[in-house]
Amino acid sequence: MNVLKKIYKEIKKHKKIVLARHIGPDPDALGSTLGLKEIILNTFPNKQVYAVGTPAARHKYIGNLDMFDEKLYEDALLIVLDTPDIKRVDGIDPTRFKHKIKIDHHPIVDKYCDIEYVVDAASSASELVIELVYSTPLKINKEAAEKLYAGLISDTNRFLYSYTTDKTFYLVSWLLKKTNINIIDIYEKMYTMSINEKKLQSYVILNIKITDNKLGYLVLNQEELDELASDAATMTNIVNYLNYTEEMISWVIFAYDKNIDKFRASVRSRGPIINDVASHFNGGGHIFASGARLNNLDEVDDMIKELDKVCEEYNGKNE
Repeated sequence: MNVLKKIYKEIKKHKKIVLARHIGPDPDALGSTLGLKEIILNTFPNKQVYAVGTPAARHKYIGNLDMFDEKLYEDALLIVLDTPDIKRVDGIDPTRFKHKIKIDHHPIVDKYCDIEYVVDAASSASELVIELVYSTPLKINKEAAEKLYAGLISDTNRFLYSYTTDKTFYLVSWLLKKTNINIIDIYEKMYTMSINEKKLQSYVILNIKITDNKLGYLVLNQEELDELASDAATMTNIVNYLNYTEEMISWVIFAYDKNIDKFRASVRSRGPIINDVASHFNGGGHIFASGARLNNLDEVDDMIKELDKVCEEYNGKNE
């Protein structure tokens, strides 16, 4: 029995299912989690299914999360999506669940589940959930498809990134034929921004510093965020808009998060492999897209130096 059939068998067997994902969720983490919840309930209406974790106001259009209760640990199946390491699972303690499944597209960091479906060549966790439905008797509906499509196009930046494959396009084509979702409406919800967010983009472009090795970086403390009427979550979303800037091959935004008393870093790259650096600073992710959480400005300086070194080495190899 292949792994997708095993996952379906476990879903069918358990009456109570808890779905979780990583801290600081992006659209793929939310889309894959909330999309799978819709799919399970659409297939098995009598099951109890809970998608848990801290809400992300910027992505509230994807759907609402459930409150977690200690009773949910009892006799429940846990499915963790889009989360390679156990310490980054948001809102619950995975070790307290008797039965656990992981569905993820990051390089393996921890093996913490009984069944692990990890495909680091896949574009997104949302793609893997679409594949799960395609390969099993699970039934998709329009609501689930909208969430999964949002997650997939976010992680591929509308199919621009190298993680996009022929399989990605095949599964998306199947999804569109199966559900006839309105993709224009999804794009509008994802990409419509307030004038303040547009101003933030301008501020980042005007103030980002660029090293001789083509690393772009910007550090924002709480005072600066207050002046911009912004927060760490909003700033780390803006990092994607710096792509395709000729003078940068990698770029990072550090923004202080007063809720956790740490600097949140969001890093992107068009060549240098940056997830190893992120892993040194309580983070990780993909080779070209990663995040981290740093305790102070000294660690911020250290991460900038490490990223700059990676850029220097990359430039040397590609002269």
